[in-house]
Amino acid sequence: MNSGEHFLLSVPVVGRVLAAIGDRYSPRQRAALAGYGLGLGVLIDLDHFVLARLRVGDWRHVRNCLRDPKRVFFEQDSMFAGTGEMAKLRLLSHVVIAGPLTVLTGRIDRRLGVLTGAILYVHVLADLLRDNEIV
Repeated sequence: MNSGEHFLLSVPVVGRVLAAIGDRYSPRQRAALAGYGLGLGVLIDLDHFVLARLRVGDWRHVRNCLRDPKRVFFEQDSMFAGTGEMAKLRLLSHVVIAGPLTVLTGRIDRRLGVLTGAILYVHVLADLLRDNEIV
């Protein structure tokens, strides 16, 4: 899935967690949680650049995006050209990140851990559904 789709899928997850929290946090804390959840739902994909680096041996994909930032928004399908098939590695990387990050954030605050786990679960599920051409 592309970043915009992951962002849109993160919105209801963040909304549900914030609704469950209710007034237990200040408006500023809820805004920070919302920003964290929405950012995490998209930025988890930065691991793709590390995977591309491992596959091709250099940081050309990062450099290409830094030279032409429009690619990040409008050419996501071709951003990692030349890296071969990365779907399995990408999903593995997400899962390797998701487990420890959920545990760590849960130790900081239980609700933060729930938000982290829910966002990353939806992200990986969406990737699996797209990769298997279900949606």
